[in-house]
Amino acid sequence: MKHLLPLRRLSWNALTRRGLMRSALAATLAGVLLSGCSLLRNQPPSSGWYASWAAAQQDYNEPFPAPPPPLSFNNHTVRQILHISIGGEQVRVRFSNLFGKSSLKIDGAHIARSAGGASIAPGTDTELKFSGSTSAEVAPGSELWSDAAALEVKPEDNLAVSVFLASETPVATVHSIALQTQYVVSGNALSAENLAQPEERASYYFVSGLDVQRSAQARVVVALGDSITDGVGTTPNTNHRWPDILSRRLQADGSVGTVSVVNAGIAGGRILTDAIGPKGVGRFDRDVLGQSGVSHVVFVLGINDIGFPAFVPDQVVTVEQMTAGVQSMIDKAKARGVKVLVGTLLPFKNAQAVGRPYYLPEFEAKRQAYNAWVRSNPGIDAVIDFDKALQDPADPLALLPAYDSGDHLHPSDKGAEAIANAVELSLFKVAP
Repeated sequence: MKHLLPLRRLSWNALTRRGLMRSALAATLAGVLLSGCSLLRNQPPSSGWYASWAAAQQDYNEPFPAPPPPLSFNNHTVRQILHISIGGEQVRVRFSNLFGKSSLKIDGAHIARSAGGASIAPGTDTELKFSGSTSAEVAPGSELWSDAAALEVKPEDNLAVSVFLASETPVATVHSIALQTQYVVSGNALSAENLAQPEERASYYFVSGLDVQRSAQARVVVALGDSITDGVGTTPNTNHRWPDILSRRLQADGSVGTVSVVNAGIAGGRILTDAIGPKGVGRFDRDVLGQSGVSHVVFVLGINDIGFPAFVPDQVVTVEQMTAGVQSMIDKAKARGVKVLVGTLLPFKNAQAVGRPYYLPEFEAKRQAYNAWVRSNPGIDAVIDFDKALQDPADPLALLPAYDSGDHLHPSDKGAEAIANAVELSLFKVAP
């Protein structure tokens, strides 16, 4: 396959390292080179539409720590698996060219229920159209919604979005660490129930959101975070990211109505600085307030602002700068009537990244000061004390060993479950 890296038999560790050291660093580091607002064309009216899945977009070609090898598709079908939160009677898909330098040409796109792996469920293949056309062009720096597609979906469904790229299509816009296997084959295989010997990929390409349309009202919670929210440290292909687990809790409980949880985490993300993903203050309007039906935001962002200077000393930020950045996002959310829930930063004693200490005593002092600000901030609708929920009682500066994925920074599957369980479901009740 021309221009495709040979990824099929590589381990998940290799998949996240391959061609881009930033993906290994992104498991522990910080935020993106370009932030810019998304320009949405062909967006249907928002009434009755709710975000059910999202992936925050990154610039594949960002140069930190070194430029990645060029990557492109040419006469390929890319099938990507999306684990949604809530169901609906119709769906629409958002395609992204935020970081592209030329138009993204979509020569066909379909959606179906996933049957596992690269297969789709018989009888569910549904063509996506764009203003009635089966093809579309997405301008550089823009995003584009498909038309509504008549595919009824259920809560916690796995859906397969297949995109055919007939001509040379350089990869620029991605979500680097999907923790979900994606599939690529030569030729137009949009309707194929099974893909023959597909290449396996570890990132999302050009797909940034999926909305459902439903007659019954719902609320949408957006989790804004870094690698901990993105799911690094959890088992791939199992949907054990903490927002996924919170979504399942809400669907199973039902006491607060229908609530969708979408993930706006970027591994490596920071509040204030671009590199390995756009900074939080730069992407907040797009990745949080831009989600259809958003009613709540959960912040768990800042540990990379503290730890990243271990690699780039001139990017030190103060706690006051961090809190000012978060407060600016809180103020934006409040102005839109969005409820603000802020999580304290998790313990990270003895954390290391790429052979260097990510934890230092002066970094711990910053974490403590940031958490104290969160706990005492009267402008926050609710504080979720993830720090206390995951700390080791014998050593409160460290993760409880059962919750540690092994690098002393990222929670394991059990740790992600502990994060999700620390969120009181009553926070999402409709006020009387």
